[in-house]
Amino acid sequence: MPKLNSLSGIKVIKILTKMGFTPIRQVGSHVVLVKQDEKGKVGCVVPLHDELKIRTLKGILKQATIEEKDFLKYL
Repeated sequence: MPKLNSLSGIKVIKILTKMGFTPIRQVGSHVVLVKQDEKGKVGCVVPLHDELKIRTLKGILKQATIEEKDFLKYL
């Protein structure tokens, strides 16, 4: 299985959109995405940086309640 590498904010947003998230607003260089699931609304904030640190990416996945292995399927 591939490892989690640093990605750009735009790439992360594209992957999250494929996973059912919808961008609802942008404040400066941060985009807020939401998804409606069986537990209710789930949201996350993605900075539009050229390269996100792995720790930041893991934090985004935690906010979005997404497992790393599920995210890696979309790379």
